[in-house]
Amino acid sequence: MKQLSMILCYIFVMGVVPSSAAPEPTTEMRKPNIILIMADDVSWECFGAYGAEEYKTPHIDALAKRGVRFKNCYSTPICTPSRVKLMTGKYNFRNYTHFGYLNPKEKTFGQMMQAAGYKTAIAGKWQLNGIYHGVEGKDDNTRPFKAGFDEYCLWQLTRGARAKDGGGERFWSPLLEQNGKFLSIEANEGKYGPDITSDFICDFIDKNKDQPFFVYYPTTLVHNPFVPTPDTIGSAPRNHDANKQPKSKKERKANFVAMVNYLDKIVGKIVKRVEQAGQLENTLILFTADNGTNVGINSLWKGQKIRGGKGSTTNMGTHVPLVAYWKGHTPKGVVLDDLIDFTDFYPTFASLAGVKLGKGDPIDGRSFLPQLNGEKGHPREWVFCHYQPYWGRFKGSQYIRDAQFKLYRDGRFYNVPQDMKESRNLTVEKTSERGNTARQKLKQTLDTVPPAPTIEGGRNIKGRPVYRDWKNILNPND
Repeated sequence: MKQLSMILCYIFVMGVVPSSAAPEPTTEMRKPNIILIMADDVSWECFGAYGAEEYKTPHIDALAKRGVRFKNCYSTPICTPSRVKLMTGKYNFRNYTHFGYLNPKEKTFGQMMQAAGYKTAIAGKWQLNGIYHGVEGKDDNTRPFKAGFDEYCLWQLTRGARAKDGGGERFWSPLLEQNGKFLSIEANEGKYGPDITSDFICDFIDKNKDQPFFVYYPTTLVHNPFVPTPDTIGSAPRNHDANKQPKSKKERKANFVAMVNYLDKIVGKIVKRVEQAGQLENTLILFTADNGTNVGINSLWKGQKIRGGKGSTTNMGTHVPLVAYWKGHTPKGVVLDDLIDFTDFYPTFASLAGVKLGKGDPIDGRSFLPQLNGEKGHPREWVFCHYQPYWGRFKGSQYIRDAQFKLYRDGRFYNVPQDMKESRNLTVEKTSERGNTARQKLKQTLDTVPPAPTIEGGRNIKGRPVYRDWKNILNPND
């Protein structure tokens, strides 16, 4: 009887304990935050951690020193194909039809993260509404919301860069759109676009520090025009006319260097804000870039002069940096040879968010979360590029490669580390037994993908061939 009384007393006491006394969820119980920063038109040869000699990037270098630096991350050669590939986790042959356009019917990693309970934000460069070919819905300023982002602050959403078309440039006194409202050139007079968008990201982090958040920051730096930054403009006027780049090649290069350095400064600002919010141990921070550096820029890298390769499928056009830091999780200062494809980000984020990918999700990527936790994981054996930008002078092609060898659809074959400019076609030269074996294996996979891209009509054509339901080429048995 005495034991029963004690049990009843315990039940009574527990029943009247106020809910505020319940234990708070620990950091370990909460889903990790994710911040993906993607630079525009700048690649590995411009960052100290990768061997750059002309740029000061201490904050990005610090992330690499404290976390993981991947030596073999690959995008496509220009912005929109890379962005569509990154956001949807699909090879371009499945869903890419026009430059400057993301089909709103495509599921994005924003929608996936939002459905997983994350607060989501995007800031920087959009350029996905289809304003270049006048598609229906190009004026829809709710498109980022529909793509899975709770908040946005973007350049080139419903307006282009040309003032005569009602648009404006991205840097000084920029024309931006934020959560459905215009931030006009006049309203932003004297302000610097990358400061506005990075402040927006920092404010979003502050507001949502008590719940899981996902930030995608495709920066406007360091795309041309190459103009001064707040650190170099001095007393010159900071109006919209300051977006006109100088004619002197030397001055343009000096501005480019300053822009890379300022990009690094912004990365440092965001990392510091995460730390101030008490979320550094619960936030994965990733830094990458959309494609190679502008072809007008030459940079010193490990004693060599590297010309930017934007628009080209060479190593200078498609090889991009990838640095990842998650305090207490990523191994310190590790450099990995593992291949990373832009299709791999979507499944990696799904793994972090505890999302099991289903029928409506992509099949072209593989999570690299294990490597971020210091584990071996299941690295891919190749990366694949289906490249047809449908834009300007750029020509389409397909290639597949591993960390050393690269095979094009037309048979060209290169040993890339020894021939970054791809000037020695090993198809017509004697190659090693290892090279022959690699070529055979790469060809077997390349033979399983759809035809090489062709140009179908001009800029304004409504439809182009896609292969949405093509089989799984990464895991053929799935």
